[in-house]
Amino acid sequence: MKRHFTYTSHILLGLIASSFTNEAISQRDWAHAITEQERNHIERIGFEPHQSRGIETPPPYDEIRTAAEWEEIEALTIAWTSFPCIQKQIVEAAKEECTVIIFADDSDEVTSYLTGNQCGGALSLDNIQIVPTEYNSIWIRDYGANTVYGSWNDDRLLVDWLYNRPRPDDDAIPDVLAETLDLEIYSTTGVPNDLMNTGGNWMSDGFGTAFASELILEENEGGSTWWTDYPDHTSEEITQIIEDFHGVDTYITMPNLPYDGIHHIDMHMKLLDESTLLLADYPEGVSDGPQINANIEYVLSNFTTRWGTPFDVIRIPSPPEQGFGGGYPDQNGWYLTYTNSVFVNNTILLPTYYTEYDTTAIRIYEETLPGYNVVGIDCDNNGEAIISLSGAIHCITHTVGIEDPLMISHLPLPDTEDVLNDYTVEAYISHRSEISSASMHWTTSLDTDWTTQAMDVMSDETENWFANIPAQPIGTTVYYYVEANANSGKTGTRPMPAPEGYWSFDVTNSNVGVTDLNSPSPLLQPFPNPASAITCIPLHLTRAMKGQLFLTNSLGQRSMVIHDGDFRVGNQKHFFNAQDLSAGAYLLTLDLNNGQRWTEHLMIR
Repeated sequence: MKRHFTYTSHILLGLIASSFTNEAISQRDWAHAITEQERNHIERIGFEPHQSRGIETPPPYDEIRTAAEWEEIEALTIAWTSFPCIQKQIVEAAKEECTVIIFADDSDEVTSYLTGNQCGGALSLDNIQIVPTEYNSIWIRDYGANTVYGSWNDDRLLVDWLYNRPRPDDDAIPDVLAETLDLEIYSTTGVPNDLMNTGGNWMSDGFGTAFASELILEENEGGSTWWTDYPDHTSEEITQIIEDFHGVDTYITMPNLPYDGIHHIDMHMKLLDESTLLLADYPEGVSDGPQINANIEYVLSNFTTRWGTPFDVIRIPSPPEQGFGGGYPDQNGWYLTYTNSVFVNNTILLPTYYTEYDTTAIRIYEETLPGYNVVGIDCDNNGEAIISLSGAIHCITHTVGIEDPLMISHLPLPDTEDVLNDYTVEAYISHRSEISSASMHWTTSLDTDWTTQAMDVMSDETENWFANIPAQPIGTTVYYYVEANANSGKTGTRPMPAPEGYWSFDVTNSNVGVTDLNSPSPLLQPFPNPASAITCIPLHLTRAMKGQLFLTNSLGQRSMVIHDGDFRVGNQKHFFNAQDLSAGAYLLTLDLNNGQRWTEHLMIR
């Protein structure tokens, strides 16, 4: 299996931009991927990994739960490096929402920069904690620890993995964090629970579902590289370790993208809440767009939200790199991404690049997550083009969840044509001291007061609550949010910035905007094409039929039967894994029992 620790051209551009040389390399500027300069440096000075860290057995609790990124946090963490202006802007915005913990190998340098006139002027040190320690790089998302609750929303602890880089001081930062906050830390560093992973390749919904690229499989299938021996586990064993340490029972892995050299999913997708996926979008056929589309169609066809509903998908255009030699990643351009953002309670820190695309990205965030303070931080200009090193805001920050989360989870109501019946708002609400009361607030105009409706417990399910919004006429937009109080006195709202933040739905007329979705051929264009991994074949049939969907090679030989049997009416998707086939030209055929046949050309690379 190919290893992804190679020196790529877009990394080279970043190194040149940061004035790297072969003779001298600053650990503070190490790229996300391992470069030849770093390898030469490590082989010259030697490398001793930490063999054992933390508690190496699974947390001894019955209801383990990994926090989602949009949950309330106590602290944002960063490792101070030579991107001080970017990091100062992060600190300035984040310290209004939580404590900012800065790991620093020179505390005086950090204090001087934060309180100095550079990059926006002096900051107070309120809500800032500087922790003196050693580290190797800025990429704390990858080597930092994740917040896990041992008893669903109690018994907070940290979980850390083997880091997939030869950076021993980075790998030890979670232990420093645990000592700083007086938390237990559990680590997948000991056999049989040894697991290599990286935080940029991890996305949790807070309810037992997590996403990753197949990098997690590659780096745990045994074998060696120049700096380490990889853990050796089957896919089932990896899933079991993730479940034992994180409480994740649905672990979704997707094929790596062809142009993303580090294969971290935070470079192209983000969970905005329990039901919404934000995806990087490219022009048709460009860069990683086709494989991203195939991956997400695979997810949508095989997995659901915690409520059993399909995930909502929002697409956000990815910009090409500016200037000479730029372009999209398939043209060796830098991997500019707007999904690499981070939630800091009521604020979202968003990487920005240039106005043409930034304004669209900010608008999408603000419209999708109303009420949040969206703060853009330039990651491409002002002499600090950190994106040239294949990472942005999410990559250089990490978070620690609060000690006692008040959980409110709700599946937003969709638009409706119903003008007769009440609209029922259901919410899962939980706290370690239990919930004393909950209310739902709604309005049909943001310029008027909110109507408050007490929520009731659903039958004997003490953590499931509901309230009704009266039926409204066609043309109405309804806005609403949920508020809850725990017996301990803890209060919370969802969306978190409410009432500035809210959910909304429209009462619509079914006769308006109806379009004909039928296609001349039921066999639609497969994607990605060319294909190299999971490939999606969309169909649209006007009536249910029996038949067969199959591939033939250039010699006319049948290479794979993708589906044989019933095809249902309407839109549907079928999948196959192209990595099992030899490279070349293929013909995709839909052969129905009524004698009709359609074909599409497909390339396997």
